Amino acid sequence: MAHPLDRSRWGRAHWVLFAIVSLSFLLDGVLFSLVPLVAYLLPELAPYATYIFAANSLAYLAGALAFGRVSDSVGRRMGLVVSLALYTAAAAAFAAAFWLNALGLAAAFVLTSVMNFGVGGEIGPAFSALAEFSPARHRGKALMLAANFWNVGAAVIAGLSLVYTALSNDPHTVVLSIFGTAVALALVVLLARLHLPESPRWLAARGRAAEARRVVAAFAGVEADPPPQPEGMGLREVLRTKALGFAVLATVSAANVATYNIAAYYVPYAPGFPYGADSAPVIVAVANAGASIGAFLLLPLIDRSRKASLTSAYLGGLLTALLFWRLAFAAPLAPFLAALFANAIFAEWSWGSLGVLESELFPTGVRATVVGLVTAVAWGVNTALVAAEGLVDAPTFMAMNAAVWAAGVAAALAWHLRGRESARRTLEELQTR
Repeated sequence: MAHPLDRSRWGRAHWVLFAIVSLSFLLDGVLFSLVPLVAYLLPELAPYATYIFAANSLAYLAGALAFGRVSDSVGRRMGLVVSLALYTAAAAAFAAAFWLNALGLAAAFVLTSVMNFGVGGEIGPAFSALAEFSPARHRGKALMLAANFWNVGAAVIAGLSLVYTALSNDPHTVVLSIFGTAVALALVVLLARLHLPESPRWLAARGRAAEARRVVAAFAGVEADPPPQPEGMGLREVLRTKALGFAVLATVSAANVATYNIAAYYVPYAPGFPYGADSAPVIVAVANAGASIGAFLLLPLIDRSRKASLTSAYLGGLLTALLFWRLAFAAPLAPFLAALFANAIFAEWSWGSLGVLESELFPTGVRATVVGLVTAVAWGVNTALVAAEGLVDAPTFMAMNAAVWAAGVAAALAWHLRGRESARRTLEELQTR
């Protein structure tokens, strides 16, 4: 019989947790978007934008690895609090240095990389926390919608950057306004995150059953022992026994990260882009607006079949990527943006499907570590593509984008044919079978 956590109704405690994790993803989208949004406004940094993006990508990779392991060692809550404190401090320091006209190239590299180190560190603990609290029949929807707030945050800050630009002709004022908004939001999210409960499954895996019972009572309405956790496996054993799942997730994650970042953030800075780098705020806003509605369109499917969700995401993504690649060099900006909007919908499907799968297929004791490892593999590929951005022209960059989508299709089809369906199953079922 399913544990009370898995068969409980979605109640007030779930909504509070969902709100806190969703705010975390919203803030991640805001922070991650800051540098691509303002790079063209900073003449001293714009020539080095590609190198800054590559350094930030490596920092994101490192943060995912570090905080995944930290979250499995000291808890989901502590991982989320420390990562937030780190990138809030870095964003505030960037804004202060810029305000004082003391932001040199080295400081920009370091501070933006620290920001992205913290943002990357959020992924493992955030996905793990929500997966470990959610009833089995709602887990897909909860993870999908929470992750969607990344795109909401990115779209909002991109929209605000356009508003600030319209209100002021002074780039200095615009940059300070964008960063000031981000820091203020981060402080609000930090206050909310301090009230995040610790995962009862993580507590059970650490032998802290009494604390776990109190959390179970708050979420399930009855005081009960936490779900018994299977005997812990080390990371090597997990990767050996679940090699297909890890390989598929690493491939589709790399495809998702690389293609979305290319389309939404990096392509305006590629040589030969027909609409110019000053189109970056519009492209960021449109792509993230499309992604923001993508999760809602997938809701009827995500808790019915993870396989169908993943496969349809990558097939749709490949087709729309081919379309906006063609339109970029044969049409005005508006048709290109329409195709990009559609592509972003499927990118969000792939992001949500991936986030659900990587959060549920691995044991509690190493869940955040594996999520961090999958994320790190993806951002390694992303770093290589970003580094190549300055070496290839925009048509080649978009061809690379389509090729990566095709790799994602191949991996999704492999999982569809040989993987296991995880929708509506408990985390413990998925760990022991």
